[in-house]
Amino acid sequence: MTQTPSVPPTDVEVRLARELNVWLCTLRRDGSPHLTPVWFVYLAGIWWIGCDGRSVKVRNVVADPRVSLALEGGDAPVVAEGSARVHRSGFPSTVVEAFASKYGGWDVSAPVDPGSERVLLEIPVRRWLLAGTAQ
Repeated sequence: MTQTPSVPPTDVEVRLARELNVWLCTLRRDGSPHLTPVWFVYLAGIWWIGCDGRSVKVRNVVADPRVSLALEGGDAPVVAEGSARVHRSGFPSTVVEAFASKYGGWDVSAPVDPGSERVLLEIPVRRWLLAGTAQ
């Protein structure tokens, strides 16, 4: 059964479009958390994150796709959970364009150096834990 993620409140949607960093929490093989700030775009209920294919976060996601994400700032917390999928090619053009628009022309598909591989993490929201309100 496929669950439709709940739609966040309008003020959260505005923050998702405006804010530049999200904290991505992946799980190491021993179950311990690995937390890193990353650039992202959020489109139609899906977080997209570009990263180096050799990174710890990618290795973690391949082993265990469960992730959590949190926007910066604790006054109006935004926290979501999802299951990440790694794209090694065929990046959706709408996602590439959204990154370029948000980050001053940055090409999310371009490798950092000639020996590296750029990947894209696709993370549909399974559920919102906090959507702009502290508990």
